[in-house]
This record gives sequence, structure tokens and C-alpha cells, in this order.
Amino acid sequence: MASVASQVVLHPVTTQSLKVLSTTIGRDKLYRGIQYFARFFAWLLLSRGYKIQAARWDALKSHLALGRKLLRLGKFMENAQAVLKALNAPGDTGERITAIGRQLGYFGYLSLDNIAWANAIKFYNLAPSTAQKINKRIMQFWFTGILFSLAHGLLKAGRLANEVKKLQNQTWAEKSLEAERDLKLQNLQVAREAVRYQFIMDVLDVWIPATNVGLVNLNDGVLGIFGLITSLMALRQQWLAAGGKK
Repeated sequence: MASVASQVVLHPVTTQSLKVLSTTIGRDKLYRGIQYFARFFAWLLLSRGYKIQAARWDALKSHLALGRKLLRLGKFMENAQAVLKALNAPGDTGERITAIGRQLGYFGYLSLDNIAWANAIKFYNLAPSTAQKINKRIMQFWFTGILFSLAHGLLKAGRLANEVKKLQNQTWAEKSLEAERDLKLQNLQVAREAVRYQFIMDVLDVWIPATNVGLVNLNDGVLGIFGLITSLMALRQQWLAAGGKK
């Protein structure tokens, strides 16, 4: 038994899992996945008439959402830094503008999210109408940030596709130059995969704030599935990073 326990505790999967969960973002993505699964499952139970069981999962969803707000305290400063870096960064003007718009959207979202958390734990009391306005504004900022992220992804994907096409059409007489071209193509393909991956996540996530601000009307079952998928995709990125892969 001791040998089996040692194999489980010291297994590489266990070690890598601990690396993921030792980071704030790793824990956040795990909690987010459970939160959105709970949202979906509560909707499913409620739609079938299991009100008591649904209330249990709905409570789990609400508490995880509140707990994740604590993990995001001060995170808006990362977006503020990203805005300043994007302002001075070289490169395509459209990509820079959309990158700035994305970071400003997330900056507004996370800044107000901190205020919403303080109100939720009754550290700072807001009038119900004010709290409602702030929560709506949070969703509007989140929605705006994702829209800019989608636009950024499209622009960057187009630029990378053009660079790949340009390199593929070039011919090299020397093998060393051809090897250099192949390396550049490989790096471009990796970058394109990363852009596509983020684009898929944004396409799924955008429906959550869009529903909360009243632009569309998707039910909690659909939004729960979308949130669960993007949470698992983000958690996969953290898993690969912990394993030394990208």
C-alpha cells in the first residue's frame, strides 16, 4: 500500500497538477470550470423540476464566482501596464489599436469587479441600484474587451497568413537560407495556432457578457457549456506551460 501511495503522490501527473494549482491563474481556471459546470447543471436540474438539487449547484456557482473575484483583486494593473506597452510597441497599427482596446476593456471590467466584490462581502455598501449599474457596466466592459480581442485576432491571423504565403513563395539557392526559412515558417505556424486557439475561446466567451447586457438571450445551460469549454481550454494552456510546453 505504501508503494502504491508513493507512486500516486510522486507521479509526474500529480507533480504537474500541483505546479498548475500553485499559480493563481491555474486555480482560477479550475474554479471557473467548476463554476460554469455548476451553472449548466443547475439549469439542467431546474429544467427537470429538481429545485432543491438545483439550488445546491446554484449556490456552488455563486460562491465560486465570488471567490474568483478575490483572486482578481488588483489584476487590473496588469492591463494598465499592457496598455502602456502597446502604446509604444512597434508593428501593425490596427493590431496595436485593437490590443489597446482589449486591455482598456479588461481594465474597466476588472477595476469595477473589485468594487463589486467589496460590496458583495459588505466591506463597502452600495445602494442596490448603484450595485446593479456597476454589475451591468462590468459586463459591458468585458463584452467590449472580447470584441477588441476578436478584432485583434482577425488582424493578426491575416498578417501571419500573408507572412507565411510570402515565405512559401520564396526560393533559396543555399541550404542554410532554406533551413532558416523553414524555421521561420515553423514559428509562424505556432503563432497562428495560438491566435486561432484564443479566437475560439473569445467566440465562445463573448456570448456570456452579451447575454448579461441583454444583447442576446441564451439560457444558463448554453452559457454554462460555453464557459466550461473555454475554462478547460485555458486550463490546458496552464497545464502545458507547467510541463514546459507551449
